[in-house]
Amino acid sequence: MKYFLYLFLYIISFNTIGQNNNSIAKEWMDTLLEMVKEDGQGPTVQARNMFHLSAAMHDAWAAYDKKQSTYFLGKEKNGQLIAFNSNFKRISKNTDSLRNIAISYAAYKIIDSRFQEYGSKGRTIDILNSTFYKYQFKINKTLRTDYESGSPEALGNYIAQQVLLFGKKDGSKEEHNHELVKYKPKNKNLLPGIPGVESLNYPNHWQPIYINKYIAKKGYDKTLKDWNQLLINGNVDFLTPFWGEVQSFALPSESKEGMVHFNPGPPPHINTNNPKETEAYRWGFSLVQRFSSKLDSKNSKLWDISPKGITDIDNHLPTGIDAYKSYYTNVENNHKKKLIKNPITKKNYSKNLVKQGDYCRVIAEFWVDGPNTYSPPGHWLKFLNKVSYHPDFKRKWNGKGKVLSQLEWDIKSYFLLCGTMHDAAIACWSAKGYYDYVRPISAIRYLASLGQSSDVNKPNYNSSGLKLEKGLVELVTSKDSLVGNNKEHLNKVKIYNWRGPDAINNPYNDTAGVGWILAENWWPYQRYTFATPPFAGYTSGHSTFSIASAKLLTYISGSPYFPDGLETYTAEKNEFLGFENGPSETVTLQWATFYDAAIETCLSRVWGGIHPPVDDIEGRRTGKKVAENAIEFSKFFFN
Repeated sequence: MKYFLYLFLYIISFNTIGQNNNSIAKEWMDTLLEMVKEDGQGPTVQARNMFHLSAAMHDAWAAYDKKQSTYFLGKEKNGQLIAFNSNFKRISKNTDSLRNIAISYAAYKIIDSRFQEYGSKGRTIDILNSTFYKYQFKINKTLRTDYESGSPEALGNYIAQQVLLFGKKDGSKEEHNHELVKYKPKNKNLLPGIPGVESLNYPNHWQPIYINKYIAKKGYDKTLKDWNQLLINGNVDFLTPFWGEVQSFALPSESKEGMVHFNPGPPPHINTNNPKETEAYRWGFSLVQRFSSKLDSKNSKLWDISPKGITDIDNHLPTGIDAYKSYYTNVENNHKKKLIKNPITKKNYSKNLVKQGDYCRVIAEFWVDGPNTYSPPGHWLKFLNKVSYHPDFKRKWNGKGKVLSQLEWDIKSYFLLCGTMHDAAIACWSAKGYYDYVRPISAIRYLASLGQSSDVNKPNYNSSGLKLEKGLVELVTSKDSLVGNNKEHLNKVKIYNWRGPDAINNPYNDTAGVGWILAENWWPYQRYTFATPPFAGYTSGHSTFSIASAKLLTYISGSPYFPDGLETYTAEKNEFLGFENGPSETVTLQWATFYDAAIETCLSRVWGGIHPPVDDIEGRRTGKKVAENAIEFSKFFFN
């Protein structure tokens, strides 16, 4: 009797939820996102956590309405039926309050297990408990799961218990901290502080990066938290190369060809008997180096980055090297759309002129979504929240029918978006693990080590080396400042490029700028403690996540546009950048549609030196297919 009086007081207290305009689902998703920022687990693991949380909250909500489908409860998972009696007792007619309590206990137990047992292990517990105790919940010593008694706490606990049991057998190797002991990289570690890539014996394959020695030489990065610094220092393993085997949300069995979902086929290789393939390899990584030559605050070429000025990208993605070259030439030249009007205000979008060097550095950092961020999936959840809680947004599913309550909208939209991002991670990483493709930091240095491939009569010739281009890729001459005291660098390849972390002593004040460097010392435009993500490049996770999310948000909202027809983010002058000082002028990013934001995300990874074009384009194709399958699943699931 005392316990149910306790529950009755809970139910009364939960009548106040919603007065701050946040549903209980949003409270818990926001809690998870703040913990993600402090945690350090990779995007695959975080996408899975987001999906399992959203599915648990969905089932806690759907359990109180027999017309709603459940995802776990009463369904067969891992070959076993998850028992559920849909005729369980209701102890109150206040259904939403019961739901809020069940959702909260399910969310707390899942997040607590995933972060305290496997993730941050205590660093994030205060964030979690703050939300839990905000509503005066209590953690009972005995874990009640007798939901048939009518206890919403027991229902939440039962759902969490079943989801966590499912997670033990979903192929994620959770019991081994998501690590695959059998995986061994083909190449030995790259030490980026040492010139060249002597240890890259397989130039078509991923190379682990060991950054400890450079950090010891360079010094401590004060912009990162102590624990994260230590985490990054020791991380050279391939993050979850087996993730293609994880149980998905809505990927059909026929999507898998061999080991790869929506198999894009192999990326271009070098040192084969096919000169065209070698050329495609060289061109792709050379384009990354070309883009890096623009990352200078002194690059005052003006770009219009308003919605009418953003690169014109449609559904016709390139196939073949000629189409790729044409496509990325348009990107490099900021090819403009026709003049368009804001569909909400009916006014023309105003020009937004910024320096190319500032804009490209800003997007490389804004979309980086690495350590101490919400992660790539979390970034799109934040966009979903912006849409869902916009005062003018009508919560009509796919823009049709009745207006949903805030709770129902959040439950369904989180469930579908998180499920889609989980599938995006699975599909993308199935290609990463199978093709094991090289990253630009290794490939560009390797191409430079071969020499130049433009002129057989010039020194340092190799048919697979870099192409010479005046003002961008040249040979070191005897009178060159890079030649060395003993002319040890004579005839090596030099590139006009972002000069890298060696040119920065204090990122708060210094800017590396662009200049001539030995190509064997090439760095991507990234934080030096996290030079390149610890997994293979092909296909791009950012591209897969972003295109899938943009297509999904377009579907559920019923419009490709942000609610105001314009979403913005302002990067303040000399404050926003973290890799170096900048931008030199305030830059306001603008997106009219979800696809505008997604495409900018995709391109940011090329500008930032993380992906060549093939990683990007094939990631986009995969993301589109992932979203299409998730949408079809939702149509019958939500009836």
